[in-house]
Amino acid sequence: MVTITDVAAEKAKQILKAEGKADWGLRVYTAEGGCCGPSYGMDIDEKAADGDEIIEKNGLKVFVDKNTLEKLDGMKIDFVEDKEAQGFVLTGSKTPSCSSGCSSCG
Repeated sequence: MVTITDVAAEKAKQILKAEGKADWGLRVYTAEGGCCGPSYGMDIDEKAADGDEIIEKNGLKVFVDKNTLEKLDGMKIDFVEDKEAQGFVLTGSKTPSCSSGCSSCG
């Protein structure tokens, strides 16, 4: 199961409220992957799609399709903010690191 930190839940709720979409949720999805495994994306969504799992944390809803949910098992959605950057991150990835022999990313 993927988990959501309190910080990430509160920040997402702030963003949704500022957008006038306080009762919407976040969607986490798998994008096409390369040699290093899948890439993930995040967006806002009004409601769950058929077959989605809904994960709730502190009033925030996160919609995840079953295929993506399997890939996120053991990972955590967090929000980081420092002097250089801020944003949502997924931590705890189980994908192997890229090797230098990869023809597409070297």
